[in-house]
Amino acid sequence: MKVTIENKKGLGKDIKVIVDKKTMDSYLEERYEEIRKNYTLKGFRPGKAPREILKRQFGEAIMGEVLDKVLKDTSAKALEENKIRPATQPKIDLKKYGEGKELEYVMTVTELPEIDTKQIQNIKFDEYKVKIDKKYTDERINQIAKSQNNFQDANTNHKSTKDNLVVFDYTAKSEGKDFKGNEGKNTQLILGKDLFIKGFDDQLIGVKKNDTKKVEVVLPENFPEKEFANKKAIFECKILNVKINHEVKVNDEFAKNLGAKDLDGLKDLISKQINDEYKNSLDIISKNQILDQLNKVKIDDIPKELIDQEIKVMSQGLPEEEVKSKNKELETQAKKRIKTGLILNEFGQKNNINVTEQELNMEIQKQFQMMPGQEKMVKEYYEKNPSAIASLRGSIYEEKIISEIKKQAKANKKDISKEEAEKILKAENEKASKDVVNKKIQEKNKQDKDTKSATKTKKTTTSKKTVPKKTKKVSKK
Repeated sequence: MKVTIENKKGLGKDIKVIVDKKTMDSYLEERYEEIRKNYTLKGFRPGKAPREILKRQFGEAIMGEVLDKVLKDTSAKALEENKIRPATQPKIDLKKYGEGKELEYVMTVTELPEIDTKQIQNIKFDEYKVKIDKKYTDERINQIAKSQNNFQDANTNHKSTKDNLVVFDYTAKSEGKDFKGNEGKNTQLILGKDLFIKGFDDQLIGVKKNDTKKVEVVLPENFPEKEFANKKAIFECKILNVKINHEVKVNDEFAKNLGAKDLDGLKDLISKQINDEYKNSLDIISKNQILDQLNKVKIDDIPKELIDQEIKVMSQGLPEEEVKSKNKELETQAKKRIKTGLILNEFGQKNNINVTEQELNMEIQKQFQMMPGQEKMVKEYYEKNPSAIASLRGSIYEEKIISEIKKQAKANKKDISKEEAEKILKAENEKASKDVVNKKIQEKNKQDKDTKSATKTKKTTTSKKTVPKKTKKVSKK
């Protein structure tokens, strides 16, 4: 194989490849031999069919298959040997090929630009560590305790009140008829929440253990048996028990029920949980600082093909006229995104960063935990959408790269309190909101300007149409 690099234009290169006749013949013979082994021809022993007969029947198809294989093998080898990394799929222009001939083609390639990732070491970013005061940990634990139910049996003479738990059996009829669900055993209601049938709870206020109480309600409009919808029903309730919700004591037993070793262990867990809540948000600020500074890394040239592809992705779903009017803005955004992507990818390759199947599966498992009961749906979604897996892999890859950049860049470490963290996050949110508002104002001003410009052009065109007519009449005179 002979490779010549010619017509260098910036990142563009034309690579001329010549594969000699002997090599082409060996590829062809190999393919003919594969077909011969599996082809039975009348009058010939299995695997002994002459090449000429096979050529008459399969020659065109065999040449197509061999050509595809040779192009794939030789183009990849030509790029690898010359250390050329294509930004997009190379274009191949066949010049000469055929049985008994050498293969000649020209491969047009747009190469990825050279990027000096050492510049990344000069990036500066804020790295926050939030110190959580003991009082915030105690507040959170008390909130958890208040949200826990601790119902205990009331004494026999206690009359139920709002927020008590009433346990009862019931039978019900509507206009003397039974209906589906008209019997219940050990039904439990927390009075005042109105979660059973509207108005049911209120009628159980004041009952004691072993009482019998008739409750009259109107069955709901969406009742399963339509003939009973909006009809009155009488529930005869046998009160089995009344329970009072006692305050949960914050102690070692309480901590164990929440999965901690003891109360001190729970405090450590809650403190870390609060810290992580702030850390995740603050880490996004740090990441944005890094991404903003990546734009300052010098790249001599960005492949136009990549910019065009990115604009196409960004403008999906937009009306054609809007794409035209926002062309410059889209191009600027596309260049920024492509530049950031190229730098991150180059840094990732030079630092041997990759995403393992284990890391991918762990991330999917996290999504299972976030969507309990919908694990099958999430699993099927990824199985049916390879692009979703690719996107998830890309997100993990980017996070790993950012993490490595943080190790190599210059961190401005800041120990801050919870209050300071809230101020920083608030300021960042206000800045983001302001940017959105300013962008809308800019778009509105541009629209107004375009409208005025169009109106002015229309007036000018009208006046120009009038002037020639007058001039023409004068010249005639």
